[in-house]
Amino acid sequence: MTNFTPLTALAGGGLIGLSAALLMLASGRVAGISGIVGGLIGATGAEAAWRLAFILGLVAGAGILGLAGFAPAIEIDASWPVVIVGGILVGFGTRLGSGCTSGHGVCGIARLSRRSILATLLFMAAGAILVFLVRHLLAG
Repeated sequence: MTNFTPLTALAGGGLIGLSAALLMLASGRVAGISGIVGGLIGATGAEAAWRLAFILGLVAGAGILGLAGFAPAIEIDASWPVVIVGGILVGFGTRLGSGCTSGHGVCGIARLSRRSILATLLFMAAGAILVFLVRHLLAG
């Protein structure tokens, strides 16, 4: 929390909310990243095009901020096997929960979806418990 900057966090959250609202208004689609990426498999034509444009926009936006010097320094204190297993577990969890933080946490809660509110509460609680276990009980 030493690098927390409320104004940039507020601006980033506002932009995420605005982009999710614009996607919903323009196409009726939820901006859930795992669903957008998963839907690319087997998609063709216009369906594949908008999904690919969305993903490329995420990557390009981060790249532009990095080139402009606004990207934070990222440190990963885990080995590659741990990162890979973590990624697989996140992918499994998004399928199990029928969505991810962007789909449930941003879009679902904004639509007052009880299912999304419950899903978000559960995966945030599971994440907090797992971090506590790994950092305090398993780390020694």
